[in-house]
Amino acid sequence: MKLTIIGCGDAFGSGGRSNTCFLLETNKATVAIDFGASAPPALKARGVDPNRLDAVILSHLHGDHFGGLPFLLLDSQFLARRDKPLLIAGPPGTRARLDGALEVFFPKSTGSKWRFPWHVVEVALDTATDILGHSLVTTEVIHQSGAPSTALRLTDGEKIFAYSGDTEWTEALLPIARQADLFICECYAHAGKLTGHMSWDILQTKIPALAAKRLMLTHMNPSMLARLDQIRAAGVLIAEDGLLLEF
Repeated sequence: MKLTIIGCGDAFGSGGRSNTCFLLETNKATVAIDFGASAPPALKARGVDPNRLDAVILSHLHGDHFGGLPFLLLDSQFLARRDKPLLIAGPPGTRARLDGALEVFFPKSTGSKWRFPWHVVEVALDTATDILGHSLVTTEVIHQSGAPSTALRLTDGEKIFAYSGDTEWTEALLPIARQADLFICECYAHAGKLTGHMSWDILQTKIPALAAKRLMLTHMNPSMLARLDQIRAAGVLIAEDGLLLEF
């Protein structure tokens, strides 16, 4: 697998980072993991043609994780002139939330005669789902988003990518992260017990239990961004917009 980090910021763009969007190129497809509101311009700033995407997989339905999709769909329709299919996979409730966003931003757009086929798969929790030849497993985590917020584990049969989504600490992360070639975990703040988010002083005590081959932190606020040297000294990778990693 090859990872390109299109965006790894929090909802507020701390540190000038774009909203979450991880581009995965596997031996089967090119997949975006989350597609936050700033993902479309961030993709183009990285020289990535949106038409390369075969699928978008969503961890949860907050705007900084899925809000770029209306713009992707309409760009594909009117500018990029997409003709190949696009699969969007997300938690239960994804289709209704996406249709709602389309109508808020671009009224009557849900009635468009689309020039390319796209469809939504609402992924059942804790059950392996086939996504373009990949096995995807999601599980619910602790983060209020009006629908299940999930962590996910994706394998192409050779490598395993895992991602916490947004969550405070939960034991549900353990089977998601176990022996993953890369586990990307949100770590919003440096200290404290937060509602719906992780802090470093909690996460660092859980690293051995996660048992991932490599751990990378993402979705950081200024209190974390000010202490990146400390995090690196602990042997943990730090997400950066534009970072490339093969595993």
